[in-house]
Amino acid sequence: MPTIRPFAEFRTIRALLEGAERLARDSGEELPGAEHLLLSAMDLPDGTARRAFERLGADPRGLPAAIAAQHAAALRAVGVDGDRVATLHEPVPPARRTFNATPSAQAAFRRAVELSATPRPRRLLGAHVVAAICEMEHGSAARAVRRMGIERELLAAAAREELRLFAR
Repeated sequence: MPTIRPFAEFRTIRALLEGAERLARDSGEELPGAEHLLLSAMDLPDGTARRAFERLGADPRGLPAAIAAQHAAALRAVGVDGDRVATLHEPVPPARRTFNATPSAQAAFRRAVELSATPRPRRLLGAHVVAAICEMEHGSAARAVRRMGIERELLAAAAREELRLFAR
């Protein structure tokens, strides 16, 4: 039998997914990726995602720039020059549909939900998204974390510590 989630958690999930969609559209992408999910987790009111980064002395406000730099580097690697990169990021109008995302975002979200099913705190928090992203070896989110000089294993441990403290 599926676990019934409280209404407050549905609001969190909605904020997380809608935030990821908005961030993707604002950067000119039709579908959110794992990196947009991570950025959206930073804005969740529980604050656990931001604090996981801060535990390592990393400024979470540097994440958008690291993601943008990662995207620009990926485009340059396939022959799109730096001047052209800026013109590729025109906002995409919102689409009215159910949540649709890249496979990386879908996998990260599924894993974050799995992690949130542990006995405590038993609700989805931003640190669950951080921990899920840290399990990914490849992709824009993982490369952006590395670009910030953060080791995924240490960030995952910081996220787990935030979850432990939140559950108290």
